Amino acid sequence: MITSGQAHRRALVLFSGGQDSTACLAWALARYGHVETIGFDYGQRHRVELDCRATLRRRLAELHPDWATRLGSDHLLNVDVLRQLGASAMTDDMAIAMQADGLPNTFVPGRNLLFFTLAAALAYRRGLDVLVGGMSQTDYSGYPDCRDNTLKALQVALSLGVDRPLVLETPLMWLDKADTWELAQELGGMPLVDLIRKETHSCYLNDRSTLHAWGYGCGECPACVLRAQGYRQWTARQ
Repeated sequence: MITSGQAHRRALVLFSGGQDSTACLAWALARYGHVETIGFDYGQRHRVELDCRATLRRRLAELHPDWATRLGSDHLLNVDVLRQLGASAMTDDMAIAMQADGLPNTFVPGRNLLFFTLAAALAYRRGLDVLVGGMSQTDYSGYPDCRDNTLKALQVALSLGVDRPLVLETPLMWLDKADTWELAQELGGMPLVDLIRKETHSCYLNDRSTLHAWGYGCGECPACVLRAQGYRQWTARQ
């Protein structure tokens, strides 16, 4: 049951089609009166995640009648400028490895900063006041733009920049992947867990050839390893 205050909030969820953003979309639908989604095509190698988004939105609306009435428009933006700024293992055909600065080469500098900035601009146009992202400082591969302090500072900057209060919500910030599976179960029971397992995509290498217990993926890239490990830890709790 959402409160009267929450019922009047209007949210925009950064929705990639992956496990984390799907859990965040369910979280927002359970919490706010109106929820829209935004996705970004930045030339990612695992572009199949974008193909999952429509199915996930439809199936989430079918899980709960209240969610269907709260789910609003979807927006997909082309931001291939990120590829023009330099190569990464997320956008180019290269092996995943650690860089000299200690960050993995899957790090796309400025990506989350740009995504939230564009989301804030869209929120301004559409009268939305809450931005929701699936960033986590617990399982974040060291990405500096996933840190809590980064996003708190960004909330202040974006609110000042559009001259209206915006709230950046990161419900997964202090959760690991096992906790994220647990959150999904709390929000939508096993139907939501099964939806996330079968219909979301997280594998950096775009592999959807094999359905594992934890979902589709190569089973070897960092995203698959985290997802599989979290699923095993969560099922051990049951």
